[in-house]
Amino acid sequence: MSETELEVISEEDDLFEHYRIVADKGQSLMRLDKYLSLHVANASRTKIQNGIDAEAVKVNGQVTKASYKVKPLDVVTLSLPQPPRDTEIIPENIPLDIIYEDDVLLLVNKPTGMVVHPAFGNWTGTLINALVYHFQNLPTGRNGEGRPGLVHRIDKDTSGLLVIAKTEFAMTFLAKQFSDHTIERTYNALIWGDPKVEKGTITGHIGRSARDRRVMDVFEDGSQGKHAVTHYEVVKSLRYVSLVKCNLETGRTHQIRAHMQHIGHPIFNDTVYGGDKILRGGSAGSYRAMVENCFSLLPGQALHAAFQRIAVGFVHHTTRQWMQFDTELPVNFQLILEKWENYVQQP
Repeated sequence: MSETELEVISEEDDLFEHYRIVADKGQSLMRLDKYLSLHVANASRTKIQNGIDAEAVKVNGQVTKASYKVKPLDVVTLSLPQPPRDTEIIPENIPLDIIYEDDVLLLVNKPTGMVVHPAFGNWTGTLINALVYHFQNLPTGRNGEGRPGLVHRIDKDTSGLLVIAKTEFAMTFLAKQFSDHTIERTYNALIWGDPKVEKGTITGHIGRSARDRRVMDVFEDGSQGKHAVTHYEVVKSLRYVSLVKCNLETGRTHQIRAHMQHIGHPIFNDTVYGGDKILRGGSAGSYRAMVENCFSLLPGQALHAAFQRIAVGFVHHTTRQWMQFDTELPVNFQLILEKWENYVQQP
């Protein structure tokens, strides 16, 4: 049993956890439902049986019954509703890049690669783990869920500004502004191609893909997903890629990434939405080498909140004054832009 291989095969999403378990060489014959209840933390046998009945469990690639006897080296894959977990958050001494702080709120510049809040597959090393180490008694909101101070979030591989509430009233006040879409948020993204319209609006409902729940699809007819609006403007055209500024009217999961892919301009180096391949330009060795070098410099998609003008703008609940903040692009993002600028200037 100690040799059993348990591997998480996808990142957390709203509904499902995905596992791949390889039975060890000394595994004795055991009913599938019992075997899984012993190997999947916090999952009851009833929950396992429901998953088997729903054909969410496969052994060696085949759907089977709960009575199947697991044998040595069987490969079991399963997708189950997210099990309960202790909501205790472990404080971790992780440095924070705080660009503003007062008695009721702060703004943090999150680096690429940092997960915002603990969730399946990322219970430690998150922004929330860092916040509870550096700050005491942050408000929880959302019925006491383990996201103290968090008013909104950005993707793991997106860098930029996050507003953190330090009091319950600040959390409520700021959350209402996000809900009412009165907070201004600007992102800068490097996208593949040069949009025909330099300044435009992308409208399309966004919801999880039926093919892969880690991916968001755009539904133009509004029959699925949630209403989403992204305004964009080309800041600089670099022949095969463009730097664009995006303003969110709504804040859906992966909104900019999904919308940009939808109009045929995926974000540069976005592994989920197809931007991690050469989508414009030729296949010449020097060009390919330059692009691949750019990919290697960027740990995630070229998306940052934000650069130039307003990054996050909102009304402070104590002063009732409009506040706005911005940040520069991360150094690696700037290096990639320089490489593209140098390339397009070549004769």
